[in-house]
Amino acid sequence: MAAWRGVSFGKDLRGPAAAAHNDRPENASAGSGGGFAAALPGLHQGAPGRVRPVPFVKQVALFLLLGTACTLVAGARALSAAASPRPVPVSKVESSSISASSLPAGTILYVRLKTPVSTTSSKVHQKVTAQTVRQIFVSGKVVAPLGAQLTGEIEKLHASSTPDDPALMVIDFTQMELPGEKPVKISCHLLKIENARETVMKDGTIQGVVASDLGSTYVDKALGKLAQQLPSLSDAIQGFEKKQVGTPDTAINYPAGADMQVVLDKPLPVEKSFAPAATGELQAAILTAVHEVLAKASQRSSTQKGTPGDPVNLVIIGSEQEIRQAFQQAGWDIPAAQQTQSIVKTMQAVVQGQGYGVAPISNLYLYGRPQDLAFEKVLNTFAMRHHLRLWRAPIAAPGGDLIWLGAAVHDTGFDIHPGVASHATSPDLDAERTKVGADLLATGSVAAEQLVTPPRPLSNGVTGTGGAWQTDGQLLVVDLKSK
Repeated sequence: MAAWRGVSFGKDLRGPAAAAHNDRPENASAGSGGGFAAALPGLHQGAPGRVRPVPFVKQVALFLLLGTACTLVAGARALSAAASPRPVPVSKVESSSISASSLPAGTILYVRLKTPVSTTSSKVHQKVTAQTVRQIFVSGKVVAPLGAQLTGEIEKLHASSTPDDPALMVIDFTQMELPGEKPVKISCHLLKIENARETVMKDGTIQGVVASDLGSTYVDKALGKLAQQLPSLSDAIQGFEKKQVGTPDTAINYPAGADMQVVLDKPLPVEKSFAPAATGELQAAILTAVHEVLAKASQRSSTQKGTPGDPVNLVIIGSEQEIRQAFQQAGWDIPAAQQTQSIVKTMQAVVQGQGYGVAPISNLYLYGRPQDLAFEKVLNTFAMRHHLRLWRAPIAAPGGDLIWLGAAVHDTGFDIHPGVASHATSPDLDAERTKVGADLLATGSVAAEQLVTPPRPLSNGVTGTGGAWQTDGQLLVVDLKSK
């Protein structure tokens, strides 16, 4: 039986996918995710085995919540296995693969939902709109710009009627309108919904989760048995269950702003090019300053104890206010501080299988200090999120603009095994680098973006717990427009 900060688990719950992607470089309470160990301070204050006194019911209930988090690993593993294969970024579509006047079937369109949809409130044939949030280049020219609008409808809708009956939804986009152009018909299907707990089937059908996928179902049963065994505490247990656990919600609900990917089933005519959203080259003086920063900076962040953490894969130029505004416009949130309220909300999100957009993250260090800024982007599950940390560099760009080094990572599930309770992370650092750059570009706040190679480029490595990561070694430099 392996002990974990005073709590015991009987076996290693880490699956192959989780074992390969982990960002916990130090221990159960350090790394990107903030940690389930940190989420239960009342159960493990001080050295292992030492427990700070808390009310009995709360102690037992919190323990059950922690145990339930482990059961979610299987669900996260299933989501990962069922997800669509990772698409090739549209910016890499080359002229050799298309004709002069069309995009081929199989091209991925990255879009952002403008119309909220739900299996509890939407109707069949309800109009749905979305807009493109990544440009498509052909032979160096933009043929599908930011802001192109897709229009369609909800073709199929099925609300869950029993705990084991998954909700279903089909969104059919049939028309695309490029800026200043007449609408054209498109044939496509949904490929992926970023950071969603639901599964997108091969035909584009969105399949919801069932109650048995959610930790709250197991906690309900456990607390029910506990109430039977302790009749004198039954009212207190039921009150805790109602307030902290809640009723499983298996409906499909996507707000405006949800990021999706659709794939073309038939070629799409493209007859003209558009101006790019930003230039692809930095000013020479700015580029020189960036190289000076990279020549002296560490390639990886670290924990407070010096264990290697997330690799640096971003450089952002701009004031703190400009950065905050840009990420806010892009739909990213600022993580909450690790306090009692945020920790409880984190555990509720884990148990209920829901998202918590401002969940705390742990500190990682660069320049001898923790991150100066941090941002994250979540949809409807705590298991998956985009997040990054930023550190202000000691050297400024010409004109006094601040230079910030960043480490961006994509959480893709849970990794829980003896000694570690964390988010599992994608090994593809470059995909997350691209995601951040694309989201900022879509806000209209970017003057220039350029990939640069540091003096000692990284290629691959492992996290502190053995999870693999890989990169082409380049960093994306994002120069924000001055306000």
